[in-house]
Amino acid sequence: MDDPRQALETERVRNERLLADVERSMRDVSDARLDANSDDEHDPEGATLAWERGSLGAVRDDARERLRLVDAALARLDAGTYGRCAVGGEPIPEARLDAVPWAATCVAHA
Repeated sequence: MDDPRQALETERVRNERLLADVERSMRDVSDARLDANSDDEHDPEGATLAWERGSLGAVRDDARERLRLVDAALARLDAGTYGRCAVGGEPIPEARLDAVPWAATCVAHA
């Protein structure tokens, strides 16, 4: 990997934008719900809105977790431990770090 900090910062920005977009979409779904029938069981739109909320919530949770992992990787970079397996201490293969720059473990410990 040429510049792990740049890769991590790029991933951080991507997930911050995703999180902002998802939160905006969640507000839109909530606003749409205000104008809808409050009986989800009998309202065909209610099930759709509930599914959308659930899907957006899952994407939001994934983006938050990814941000946490990226921040942890940046902390390891600052501490000088980036690229070493957090379990066994061995080097994490460069191909793994290229694919998953926030990886904290080698392939064997993943």
